[in-house]
Amino acid sequence: MNENSGLNRAKLYQLVLFPMNNGATNVYFVLILSYIASFGSNVLGLIAVFASFMVTGMRVFDAITDPIIGALMDKTNTKFGKFRPFMVIGNLIMTVSVILLYVVSPMIPETMMWARYAAFIGLYAVWVIGYTFQTSVTRAAQPVLTNDPNQRPLFTIFNTVGSLAGMGVMQALGPIIAGDGLAGDYNALWYTIMTPIGIAVSVLLTVLAIIGIWEKDNEKYFGIGGKQEAVKVSEYIQIVKTNKPLQRLMVAGGGCKLALAIATNMTVLIMLYSCMMGNYDNLYLPMMVLGYVFSAPFFVMTVRTSQKYGQKKSLVTYVRLAFICYIGVLALLLLWKPGNPATTLSLFGPNGLSVNLYTIAFILFFGIGYGAYYSTADMPIPMVADCADYETYRSGKFIPGIMGTLFSLVDKLVSSLAATVVSIALLFIGIDFLPLKETPYAPGMNWVVIALFCIVPMVAWAATLWAMKGYELDGQRIKTIQAVNAARKEAIAAGMSMEEAILTITDDTVAK
Repeated sequence: MNENSGLNRAKLYQLVLFPMNNGATNVYFVLILSYIASFGSNVLGLIAVFASFMVTGMRVFDAITDPIIGALMDKTNTKFGKFRPFMVIGNLIMTVSVILLYVVSPMIPETMMWARYAAFIGLYAVWVIGYTFQTSVTRAAQPVLTNDPNQRPLFTIFNTVGSLAGMGVMQALGPIIAGDGLAGDYNALWYTIMTPIGIAVSVLLTVLAIIGIWEKDNEKYFGIGGKQEAVKVSEYIQIVKTNKPLQRLMVAGGGCKLALAIATNMTVLIMLYSCMMGNYDNLYLPMMVLGYVFSAPFFVMTVRTSQKYGQKKSLVTYVRLAFICYIGVLALLLLWKPGNPATTLSLFGPNGLSVNLYTIAFILFFGIGYGAYYSTADMPIPMVADCADYETYRSGKFIPGIMGTLFSLVDKLVSSLAATVVSIALLFIGIDFLPLKETPYAPGMNWVVIALFCIVPMVAWAATLWAMKGYELDGQRIKTIQAVNAARKEAIAAGMSMEEAILTITDDTVAK
């Protein structure tokens, strides 16, 4: 704690390493949430619609467990800290459950389909609990890591590093291992190979994140009173009703996550790059890499904007840019005609590089739009810390677990719709299975891609922009709240009661 400024600043290695926790859970975001519907349908032989609806149902279950685990986290204070036990236990649960799900359950005989259904549901549910344990820490520990408004935006950059080490690795290796010369088209062997790779990456990132939060996982960084708060789950509704910034951030964060979850859904990308454009192997990975390349400068710009004007300004600016660019992507997809080379994405031909004007326009609109919105996708996470500090300012309570999981509850409920929306959209055009690379184009697939790849994300971004209009925690407001909280903490340490500190130390007294 820097006593002169009243700010709790993090060391550089802490800022770099702790976001690896998000990378560790994002490994499973890809391995489970992107592929489990295909696993249930194509490997276990479950009804495709059932598998997709189970993804939604389990995300709802995941959201429901969030507040319970958040309340448990706020009451926890062990020799190993408040947050680290949840990281270790959560990762261990996910490791065991994903091995049993992806490697062991396919061994159940086809004659015992009831057992396959039971294993799918039960192991998925256990995995969800482990995922909630660990992923909740990413948001909940933000207030203790740093409360410096100039440091918090850096989370998005270092989180990207963690995501590339986690989510990026899985997204890159997935289609490579699915190649005909290796495992094949997302079959049982593919899941057997990808499971230990994912586990190894996730464990490594978890260890790094634990090192990053180790020093800060200490009672002296817990709010202004340095004590545990006894808040019942029944009080959640009242907290949401009175914390207006959290309400708006829930809408904005849910919108950003829904846009990301649907637009990057594997089934949607297979329909775009394979069924429509006819060349998944030569398009998916290069387009993903191009997306990351375009994202790099935006991460730098979002941090600079956040440090100068606040995170609200940064989120609004780059979501708005993404919305504008995706109007161009929408127009290009509307121009697409089956079998027309002039409106087909092309990067490589028989003689090497082969790019047409349509592809150049798509790369520009998609690249800038993807870069802008990908750089903001995780921005609500450090903004949750601002809402937690606001709650401490408003009520004196330090409840980062509850604040983080309240936000996460809505985030997951919204993003849980992704797999179900995709399946329902396919049913509208008469397809009752999830397309694979070998699936030929069917009439109407282009409209499904247009709706899911462009229109749904644009609607989600519109909701984000609306929510941010009334979000009061801009750059200056956050600085005032931090100053008031610091003054109250100093007064409480000197013997003043919490109630008296809240009543007597206000914005006006600190300004004087």
